[in-house]
Amino acid sequence: MNERAALTARRETWLWVAQRASAAVLALCVVVHLATMIYAIRGGLTAAEILGRTRGNAAWLSFYSLFVAAVTVHLPIGLRPVLAEWFGWRGASRDAALLGFAVLLAVLGARAVLGVYTGGA
Repeated sequence: MNERAALTARRETWLWVAQRASAAVLALCVVVHLATMIYAIRGGLTAAEILGRTRGNAAWLSFYSLFVAAVTVHLPIGLRPVLAEWFGWRGASRDAALLGFAVLLAVLGARAVLGVYTGGA
């Protein structure tokens, strides 16, 4: 195997590991998020009351920041083969576009998390 092929194999392996690790984090985050929402709604809390409880809460800030980070890693990596199979889009331009998409997800997710933390102020 030449050096270029070895680098490509190493990169693809790291992407595979990142995809699986982010999936594990996402699975846990989704379960916690849904369980919390079901508990809150069944308890009769309104959206405003829920936001009031999350405002200034560092634990929820950390949790939802982790959630956003996992999505930011997982989604663009998962789209790589979809873009290749459906549209034949491969190479550096695809990866650059997906990196830009990941940055967009991170920025928008961080804004949402900060909105929950600050109460939308």
